Amino acid sequence: MWGGIYIGPGIYHQATLQLPSRFIPRSGILFAYVPAKVLKTATSIIMSSSLPPISSLPSLSQDEQFRALDTLFEPSEELHTLMAPVLSNQNFSSYNSLIDAVGGRMSALSPKNSPTDDKILAGILGSHPRLGRPKAADTEHMSEFSKREQANLNTGAEEQAEKLRLLNVEYEERFPGLRFVTFVNGRSRDVIMEEMRQRIERGDIERERQETIQAMCDIAKDRAKNLEQSSLD
Repeated sequence: MWGGIYIGPGIYHQATLQLPSRFIPRSGILFAYVPAKVLKTATSIIMSSSLPPISSLPSLSQDEQFRALDTLFEPSEELHTLMAPVLSNQNFSSYNSLIDAVGGRMSALSPKNSPTDDKILAGILGSHPRLGRPKAADTEHMSEFSKREQANLNTGAEEQAEKLRLLNVEYEERFPGLRFVTFVNGRSRDVIMEEMRQRIERGDIERERQETIQAMCDIAKDRAKNLEQSSLD
């Protein structure tokens, strides 16, 4: 554990955080004078930038299990509910196998036949932020991972950014309850927008659900790979 005292706007706060050992000074204590908002952001990045050993997952507290899940995917109460029994009772050989299990559980839901399944799946698939540059007034949550993954989409002319925003609107009108999710993987905004157009015109909501599940799993595996590599550096 790491104890630290920081100062907000005129207020002292005591923080006790679970941090990777590489962030802990020898004394075990760090005193810092920073604005509360800055510290909150830095803490969020640090805590979301590591994964516990996969073998330890079943023995962790539920909050720690959910934190690992949120790091790989995006925060979603529906995903927490779906995976809670699995995280506590099943061992996995790797994070990829855990991610495959998450994908399997999502694919096994039957939104056509069960309103409950429909609500759960919509909550999970809708947890990913919309692609593109958010407007200044947009309060939509976007994790640090998503910001980095979408970096290629958030540069360039405002006209292109507006086209992408309108495609998001059109997609969500075509597929109520869904958001367009794809593994960007460095692809350009033009390529992504062409994929969006094709999927809108295809108009198959069942395929959209399955492709969104697959994209979320591809993104999660890429995050796990990058985090595992960074932990070795």
